[in-house]
Amino acid sequence: MIQTVKSKNDNVEYLSTKKASPTHQSNNIQKCFSSSPIHSSSLLHPNHHLLNPPGNILSTSSPYSDSVSDMFNAPFVLLFALLLTLPLIILFAPHILPPKRLTISISDESDDLALFRRAVSSTRHRPGSVQRLGSTNAKPKIAFLFLTNTDLHFAPIWQLFFNPAKSSRRKLYNIYVHADPDSDVKSPGGVFENRFIPAKKTQRSSPTLISAARRLLANAVLDDPLNSYFALVSQNCIPLHSFSYVYNTLFQSQLPKPSRLSFTEPRRPSRLSDTKLNRPSRLSFNEPSGPSRLSYIEVLSEEPQLWDRYIARGKNVMLPEIPFDKFRIGSQFYILTRTHALTVINDRKLWKKFRLPCLNVDSCYPEEHYFPTLLSMEDPKGVSEYTLTNVNWTGSVDGHPYMYSPAEVSPELIRRLRVSNSSFSYLFGRKFSPECLVPLMKIAEKVIFRD
Repeated sequence: MIQTVKSKNDNVEYLSTKKASPTHQSNNIQKCFSSSPIHSSSLLHPNHHLLNPPGNILSTSSPYSDSVSDMFNAPFVLLFALLLTLPLIILFAPHILPPKRLTISISDESDDLALFRRAVSSTRHRPGSVQRLGSTNAKPKIAFLFLTNTDLHFAPIWQLFFNPAKSSRRKLYNIYVHADPDSDVKSPGGVFENRFIPAKKTQRSSPTLISAARRLLANAVLDDPLNSYFALVSQNCIPLHSFSYVYNTLFQSQLPKPSRLSFTEPRRPSRLSDTKLNRPSRLSFNEPSGPSRLSYIEVLSEEPQLWDRYIARGKNVMLPEIPFDKFRIGSQFYILTRTHALTVINDRKLWKKFRLPCLNVDSCYPEEHYFPTLLSMEDPKGVSEYTLTNVNWTGSVDGHPYMYSPAEVSPELIRRLRVSNSSFSYLFGRKFSPECLVPLMKIAEKVIFRD
């Protein structure tokens, strides 16, 4: 048995293999645990290899070994691991966690309400009065409302579309731009110079896009009483016809209003479906009665995901103002009459529902619900129920429509995007990637603006 033996020379204890009786062994063990620890000076003994033979070294504690064990105790290891993973959490959290939705602050809401009241009260002015940005003219105008969070990549095409060199045409339109202030959008100059309105932050799939559109409408109503149609477009939109064609379509002719009972298939592909590019819907149309103008806004009531979108804020949250059978969906890009523009900016009842945050963000697209629901409830006979902006939902990703690339741009694509139900032509098309500018400019004069 191993036994502790004390040297007579230096009082240093070392191990011995001398046999001992069980009783003596027990006493030696007690002595071993009660004796003082081995000091580091023992390593300097001439016979230190005998004092500490390999494999028989006593396990002793020291200030260094204690500090090492304390360093790697459980709390320290946990903290160290957290510090190492923190950069990874910051890097990948936006891709794992659901995006935080922008909310509309009390101050922003107050500013908007004051703007809306001024716009509504301005309708008491007689047509022809000079406003801040508008000009005096007897003919009705189209207000083009650009809603963007990036630079206006297709400004050169729109410059050709408006062609301000023709003085007679310059009196037929106004331009207004709402640019997200966090995006540092720069004015491209030309027809867009000094056309930016005071803007607030926006976020996709949130009520902020509704507020931005209402802000554009209110500024246009307040600015010029001759603004009679209000066309909302994005930075990814392009015109599919000349300005003269668009103007004459809206003011000199009336596009047909589809019958509610004549649908044989959805006019707009579901986000969940995959249909052929621009597959026309088989619709029959009723001619509009009377000279009143229509608003061209998509209004759908039979989409498969309608119920999920209705309860995105909670099962009964939209009640009693908006029962499910009145809830609608449609493209966020439209062309409204002045009457309907005033209806939108004067609304308070439906807005207080649509501004509420969604619990199910995957089914929450308030900018696609608010306008068709409001106008179909307030004036169902005054809306066309279809849009004049062609959007391709084939192969949509994460709720985004298909985006055309430069390789796809051709005269044939422009002609195909114009076609809609063989009864009217689309006036605008989206989405185009910014790189499409060069090939589009090459065919602008000979194809796009040649009707």
